[in-house]
Amino acid sequence: MQHEKIALQAGPVQVSLVNGELRYLRVNGIEAVRRVYVAVRDRHWNTVPAIIASLQVQTGANTFRVSFSALHQEDETDFFWQGKIVGEANGTITFTMEGEAQNNFWRNRIGICVLHPLPECAGQACRVEHSDGSIEDGVFPQFITPQQPFKDIRAITHEILPGLQAEIRLAGAVFEIEDHRNWTDGSYKIYSTPLALLFPVELKKGEQVLQSLTFTLHGNVPAESNEHVAAITINFDRNAVTKLPNIGLGMASHGQATSQRELQYLRELNLTHLRVELKLQQANYTEALACATNEANKLSTKLEVALFLSNNAEQELRALQRVMKEINPPIIRWLIFHIAEPVTSEKWVAMAREILTNHESQIQFGAGTNNYFAELNRNRPSVNVTDTICYSINPQVHATDNDTLIESLAAQAATVESVRQFIGNASLAISPITLKPRFNPHATNQNAVQHFDELPASVDVRQMSLFAAAWTLGSLKYLSESGTENLTYFETTGWRGVLETEQASHPRERFASVLGSVFPLWHVLADVGEFAGGEILRSRASEPLKIISLVLRHAGKIRLLLANFSNEPQTALLEAHIEAAQITRINAINMRTATAHPLDFRVQAVEHITPTDGTLELNLSAEELVRLDFGAG
Repeated sequence: MQHEKIALQAGPVQVSLVNGELRYLRVNGIEAVRRVYVAVRDRHWNTVPAIIASLQVQTGANTFRVSFSALHQEDETDFFWQGKIVGEANGTITFTMEGEAQNNFWRNRIGICVLHPLPECAGQACRVEHSDGSIEDGVFPQFITPQQPFKDIRAITHEILPGLQAEIRLAGAVFEIEDHRNWTDGSYKIYSTPLALLFPVELKKGEQVLQSLTFTLHGNVPAESNEHVAAITINFDRNAVTKLPNIGLGMASHGQATSQRELQYLRELNLTHLRVELKLQQANYTEALACATNEANKLSTKLEVALFLSNNAEQELRALQRVMKEINPPIIRWLIFHIAEPVTSEKWVAMAREILTNHESQIQFGAGTNNYFAELNRNRPSVNVTDTICYSINPQVHATDNDTLIESLAAQAATVESVRQFIGNASLAISPITLKPRFNPHATNQNAVQHFDELPASVDVRQMSLFAAAWTLGSLKYLSESGTENLTYFETTGWRGVLETEQASHPRERFASVLGSVFPLWHVLADVGEFAGGEILRSRASEPLKIISLVLRHAGKIRLLLANFSNEPQTALLEAHIEAAQITRINAINMRTATAHPLDFRVQAVEHITPTDGTLELNLSAEELVRLDFGAG
């Protein structure tokens, strides 16, 4: 759920208040802090959302005062707190929470969290004050670190502009910082309850949690700039080139056969592979492999097979070898996992290679984790017998709002840049990439449904939205530009897929999609699929949290894909000399046609434009997608 943003000013600091949180503390447009909020994590590390009430906001001349109450109530968790936020004319902002358990429950973490932004902080110097008053000079990690960079934090200070430092000072608990990019959050996170302490901990009814934060500026505060930039600039480098990755989809989990119409839509994506998961301890894996083989053959694609082994791996692999001779699946890549290991041990890959290798020597053997990058980073795998390293991505391990999902995109590239530091010449397969976690690795009951959401925990209603299409475009951009070789997204059909089935495969009242339609993100994958075998040109938008860009080149043509993340119109100025172009737009007005009749739409919705003096100004409506085609020049 998206909440109203209230713009506030504390002297030189601009900030947004959103549902009891502070977002984007900026000075002269430079982001100093990304987010200040209170997190309540239950015994399974689920985030229990807050219901905000009694909100009062008072504003003065460059000052503000905010008060509210917050209730986190779900299953056994029952926690209430009062919040107060004060912004002063000199830029100082204080955030206090006074909380109390309303019942007995077990928690992993409760308290204030602070997020420092990626672009402004990665690789930058900082100074940490510890609880004993000692000072530590350090650096926000450039590459993702599996350990906490700093512990026992009383205050942390970093430079945001020449001669101007921002300080965060904390009280009420022991705080430390982790590299949030391990879960593709676009930040470094300060939190309380150090991970070295035992958890979960029972909170007794009436037990209080009192914490506070003070944000202070030190140094020379520059005069506020009155310059208004109307357009977001887009530019790209024709010489900064990476290869377009191989792109595939996961097999649908609903179990229905794929119709001829659905196959037709999937063929339009020019997929290289389908991912199928085989748990060799289960009797029905043969059926799953046969189904995936049939579908891959119909789509003229290969299979990426995720194999889950047990300690009886040799027996399981021998049985699979016999099944392979009967089914003859078109394998492009094995991803080897062990059901009891967060990251695959070398011996399982070596065993699988020995037993499954046949005359098709081009088949890759991959390993890593079926879980998050954090697991791979903490348990770095051997690459002695491994061709490909793999991990999965989703943007909602910690938060579910649109802003967090947008922020996560740059962190996807950071995972690639970081994993390159320890995988050598092995290729990279990020598989799968989904909007929501497929499972909670910390939960004792994987079948539990989130009660604050009518959908299963692995399904996001935004799958069929323009926003999800924009997020997919951003994911393709950052992962492609960072040099990833293989990407596997979502599923083929259904409520976790790229298009809806013709026959209902889930409760209609819980996910009100149109049967037989594609989702807007299908168009993004089709746009990219038409340039299969081509190149990615590195591009940049001056405000990447508002507009995302992806530039493709192939066979003498360039395609620019743009998406407006925001629910407000935006203007983009393309800084490239273009003689003539073709443009296609997908927005709230024509989305019904684009999704119900996608093949006709892709032909009929094209318009011809001629830029003035080679410069092109594009006005994008809220959450609009734009495809621009022109010559490579």
